[in-house]
Amino acid sequence: MTLQKEIAHAMLKVGAVELNPTDLFTWASGIKSPIYCDTRLTISDPAIRKQLANGLAKNIQEFFPATEVVAGTATAGIPHAAWVADILELPMVYVRSKAKEHGRGNQIEGKYAPGQKVVVVEDIVSTGGSSITAVEALRAAGCEVLGVVCVYTYNLPKAEEAFNAAGIKYVSLTNFDYLVEAANESGAISQDQIPFLKEWHADLKAGNLQK
Repeated sequence: MTLQKEIAHAMLKVGAVELNPTDLFTWASGIKSPIYCDTRLTISDPAIRKQLANGLAKNIQEFFPATEVVAGTATAGIPHAAWVADILELPMVYVRSKAKEHGRGNQIEGKYAPGQKVVVVEDIVSTGGSSITAVEALRAAGCEVLGVVCVYTYNLPKAEEAFNAAGIKYVSLTNFDYLVEAANESGAISQDQIPFLKEWHADLKAGNLQK
């Protein structure tokens, strides 16, 4: 079994992802979706959080071996970044969506130096907005951002366009297609529900879903 499939099975096992083609979830954007991901549930399971951290660390070593600092996105990326930084024995910082309005007014918390090579750790990539915000903040602080690693991605063209425009590579542990396969294998969904899920995903990628 591939690592992508293993991660998908692990997320299903802990309830970090739910697939329900008959009773749709409503996202914050208003989109009706047969899938809901909450990777924050993985942090409560020692075995699965270790599996995710090892996978993210492996991707950093493979795709961004020159990394000097690990940066988590606030808030969901912070715990994963901390565990990854511990595995790699590297400094860790985290990046807020905007600067604080009090104290030192920091957007980046933790010790870093201009010129250091940084990788951003994210939980979920949908459009890529929060990841790019972190990248821009780190670049403004003088850091060299090598790339982004994440737990899960919807593989949306909008995200690809955002990362390409920013000149940033991103690598995920698993994605929508692997989750559907794992859900079918585990019995979370039936074979006859797969066409609907794939059609919904195609519509999401094409931007045809109503918000």
